[in-house]
This record gives sequence, structure tokens and C-alpha cells, in this order.
Amino acid sequence: MHVRRTLPHRDRSFIGAWCFVDHYGPIHVRGGSAMDLPPHPHTGLQTVTWLFSGEVHHSDSGGVNAVVRPGELNLMTAGAGIAHAEVATASTTVLHGAQLWVALPDADRHTGRRFDHYVPPLHRIPGATVRVFLGELMGDRSPVHTFTPLLGAQLDIEPGAEAILEVDPTFEHGVLLDQGSVDVDGGRLGIGDLAVRPAGSRGLTLTNRGGESARALLLGGEPFSEQIIMWWNFIGRSHDEIVALREMWTNGDERFGEVHGYEGRLPRFPAPALPNATLRPRN
Repeated sequence: MHVRRTLPHRDRSFIGAWCFVDHYGPIHVRGGSAMDLPPHPHTGLQTVTWLFSGEVHHSDSGGVNAVVRPGELNLMTAGAGIAHAEVATASTTVLHGAQLWVALPDADRHTGRRFDHYVPPLHRIPGATVRVFLGELMGDRSPVHTFTPLLGAQLDIEPGAEAILEVDPTFEHGVLLDQGSVDVDGGRLGIGDLAVRPAGSRGLTLTNRGGESARALLLGGEPFSEQIIMWWNFIGRSHDEIVALREMWTNGDERFGEVHGYEGRLPRFPAPALPNATLRPRN
């Protein structure tokens, strides 16, 4: 399946604490599963799964088994360590969505495992509808806990409409276009493009230039000042820490626990080889 790695990019590593955005689909499934990810580990982060179509079955070593559906937030806190598997359900005919990661601050990155599910209501504003799954926007607030101030929302902009958003000036913001034709503050986006605005702005203007509804994800957060090392599915703070985490996963260390209920192609996903170089932090 074709995946657009939107963040990190050579020109930008973060939007707030958002550190990873994979945007994929729509993928038309014709026999078999479009997504079958065997048990694999995470540390030092939260994963956000947001679907536009299709369904994904999630199972993790915290004992959670859940079906991820379009328009519903599924947030997994890895903390010190977790393992999970993700498989598109048999009823899925089109798979389309985004997988996002949030870096945990150093003070909280060894927290326990956790899973949050939330169905944000539709909130109408002039020219658009909004689903706020994390943080607060235009008077609508998500109850889901984050470890740094964040914003995550889906925007559906009416044909030919202009949506003016009041945003927190202490946040950086990014707008990822999923479908349609949208200008952000006068700059045209193509599908899969990410427009970024530094902290300091109190508003964003999104204009749908097309004749059909447009859809975008709005991400935001206070600038994340810490340096991290992100390699494979781990977020750490040093090369040696990543080496140790890889070894623990390879050796079946109880730090990551066991995933029950997954019946797929591999009992667990093997860690790739480390590069023949010292991993360097980024910020």
C-alpha cells in the first residue's frame, strides 16, 4: 500500500509534539487485507489512528482489543513500552486514513500503557464542519488527556467556502490536505501537502477553491523543545538507549508484554538492523 511520509521531513521534524504523520489511501481492497501489521513495539510516544474509511482491528499488550472506525479517535500511550498489532477488518473495501505519533516529554516518557477511545461530535462553523479529537478549537474541546498541549481536528470545508479558524497563538500549526483543493492563507495545497505556520498567528483561513467538499487534518501544539532520537518504532534520547530497546525487543523482554488475539503472518515483527553509524538527535 502506498504511504505518504509527511512528517518528519528534512525541513521540519515537529509540529508541536507531533513527530510523525503517515497519510495513506484510498486503497481499494480486492481480496486479502490491505493492512496486516504483526505485533511490534513502541516506546516514548503516543500513537493516533484516524480513519476516513475502512476499519482496523487493534490489539495490544495492555489487554485492549478495539475496532478503529472512521471519525473515531484511538490513542495509544506506549510510555515505557508496549506492543500492538493492526489488521484491516474483513469488511473493509477501501482503507484510507492517517497514522500519527506524538513524542512524550522526558518527564512522562516512562509512564504506563494506556488506550483512549473518543468519538468527537460534529461542530459547525461558517463554511465547514469540525471534529476536534485532541485539544480545543473554536469552542469545542476533546476530553482526551495529552502530555503536552496539542490540537488535532478534521476539517470538512464546503465547496467554494472560506473557513476562518481562531487558533492558539502559542501553537505551531500544520494543515494536511486529504481531498479537494484548498488554499491556506492564500497558499495552494495539493493532496498530501502539509502547510505549516509558526507560533504567533491567531487565525488560519482555509478556502475551498473546488466544486466539491474538501477535507483536511489540522495539527497543532506548543513548540517541542526537547531533542529526541526516533528510530524504527522507538523514541529515545540517545543512541545507546535505542540499541538497548532493540535488543530487549529481539530477546522478548517483558518490558513490551504480549499481544493476544493476533492471528497473522508473523508472531512478532522483527527489528531491522541498526545503521552502521551513531544515531543523531533532532529537534
